[in-house]
Amino acid sequence: MNRPLKIVFMGTPDFAVPPLQALHDSPHEVVAVVSQPDRPKGRGRKLAPSPVKQAAMAYGYPVLQPDKVQTEKFHQQLTDLAPDLYVVVAFGQILPQTLLDVPARGAINVHASLLPRYRGAAPIQWAIINGDRETGVTTMMMDKGIDTGDILLMDKTAIGPVETAADLHDRLSNMGAHTLVRTLERLQDGSLTRTVQDYEKATYAPMLKKKDGRIDWSLPAERLACLIRGMTPWPGAYTFGDGRRLKIFKASVLEREINVPPGTILECCPGELRVATGRSALAVQEIQGASGKRLPIDDFLCGCRLPDGTCLG
Repeated sequence: MNRPLKIVFMGTPDFAVPPLQALHDSPHEVVAVVSQPDRPKGRGRKLAPSPVKQAAMAYGYPVLQPDKVQTEKFHQQLTDLAPDLYVVVAFGQILPQTLLDVPARGAINVHASLLPRYRGAAPIQWAIINGDRETGVTTMMMDKGIDTGDILLMDKTAIGPVETAADLHDRLSNMGAHTLVRTLERLQDGSLTRTVQDYEKATYAPMLKKKDGRIDWSLPAERLACLIRGMTPWPGAYTFGDGRRLKIFKASVLEREINVPPGTILECCPGELRVATGRSALAVQEIQGASGKRLPIDDFLCGCRLPDGTCLG
């Protein structure tokens, strides 16, 4: 029987916690956890540990938090641990080849897309924004590129018609934990194969910025509904009405002929907000004002009037 692997786990956000939990429950030995340094959080801007660090501390694992991974000190720390393998899940720093060469059996990454689609920082969000009907998780051997290594295992799942990035994030996180466990089992029994990525089919999912959430009402309603879902919870899809910033969290497509400029609020029943788009209309269901709470549209309109004919933009 193969001996358990000595693993250094690297991860930072909530997405990486289920894979770490799966390793904790496996026969393998986690010899250290690497996470990003504590960051200021909340109104008081007090330093707070990452979700992965919190989980690691609960399990009693030693935690390393290098400001930069490209230092002799950090390289020596990893070398002294003599790991068989790194497992990397949304760590947040690029590992140089000198660090990738440390573990005897390389480094495995869990990525939330069907590679080579959506290499990069925001694969979950961009899959929804672009209207994809399917996504999944991929385990791959890491190399010095960004999500360019050989594919190991891949699991697919349908994207629900009203699923937000937050919803899909949680599903793929748990799926990634299961895919990781299967990958390690096959690595141990010698049945794991590597498939080189098709570079001609590669697409990219750059990190989202706040400005990416601004709604362009000239786009078709279906595309805007996908944008809103993909931008929820962060950075949020938003528009302006009478100089006020309005963040939209939930909306549905209304198939109808439009003969007014995109962004125009359409005549509708009390408690409803329907907006013309480049094709069809969007029925807004959840919204938030500049200084208010996220509310169902009927509650929001009780305290904030948006007259028919107002043009959002």
